Amino acid sequence: MVSEITTRKDIKNLVDSFYTKVRKDELIGPFFHKMIPIEKWPSHISKLTDFWETTLLGVPKFKGNPVKAHQNMDNTTNHSIEQEHFGRWLHLWFSTIDELFTGDLADRAKNAARGIATGQFLAIWNARPNKINIQNDK
Repeated sequence: MVSEITTRKDIKNLVDSFYTKVRKDELIGPFFHKMIPIEKWPSHISKLTDFWETTLLGVPKFKGNPVKAHQNMDNTTNHSIEQEHFGRWLHLWFSTIDELFTGDLADRAKNAARGIATGQFLAIWNARPNKINIQNDK
């Protein structure tokens, strides 16, 4: 049954369902398995629930640095994160939302994720050593 996002419990359900898919995904799952040991998943889910509760409900709970975390993941995986990976992340996020929720906050979660995916990839790209600098390549 599809409903609206109204509580932290809803957000936790979304985050749990989404990361269950992520962890099984052949394309992006390996990144998460490399970075997050199995025993750390409960605390990671809690932190991500805090993030989305802050983002969607305006409850100031999240503390962390997602840019640094994603840059660290890219460094650890030999700078192998590409736009395709964020595309898969978005696909899984959107499909999970559509399976579980409808309404304004569901739409806000999708729009926020679009911005997050773009911002995270650009932050990763800009932090890479030996990246091609188009402006200086002229």
